[in-house]
Amino acid sequence: MTEFRFCKPSQMERTEFVSHFGDVYEHSPWVAEAVYDQGLSDQDNFVSNLHLRMAETLLDAEKAKQLALINAHPDLAGRAAINGELTAASTAEQAGAGIDQCSAEEFEKFTTYNDSYKSRFNFPFIMAVKGANRYQILESFEKRLGNDSDTEFATAIQEINKIALFRLRDM
Repeated sequence: MTEFRFCKPSQMERTEFVSHFGDVYEHSPWVAEAVYDQGLSDQDNFVSNLHLRMAETLLDAEKAKQLALINAHPDLAGRAAINGELTAASTAEQAGAGIDQCSAEEFEKFTTYNDSYKSRFNFPFIMAVKGANRYQILESFEKRLGNDSDTEFATAIQEINKIALFRLRDM
């Protein structure tokens, strides 16, 4: 098991903990707040253990809270990316997947898929893009557009938890 390199979550005050971990889930510090309020132990100094606690907090949340978190995520290669309005983590994740290197045709494809996906499911397409490239992401869009709403909602939550794990590992 891997411990956090630069901090011991179990020794943090609430404000410090939320400041440090509040953005692990996109614009949703309530996840970190809830985990802290449940109490921390030395086991939470390990990335995988803290991630499990945070993931369970999201899974146990009301559907409306889950949906709000899903909707807090930006479109891949969307307007927020083009306008420089992404969080630092989202910017790095999208750049790491080569999304910032898309051709005009690829950007158009992302825009079309984003619009189709949101029209069909009423929330943005979520994918943990770390380790993927833009071609794999576009392929995933194509496959997932055929899913039903319940499957996509569950997939979005799973992908968000993967994103959170990547972000925690990078700390």
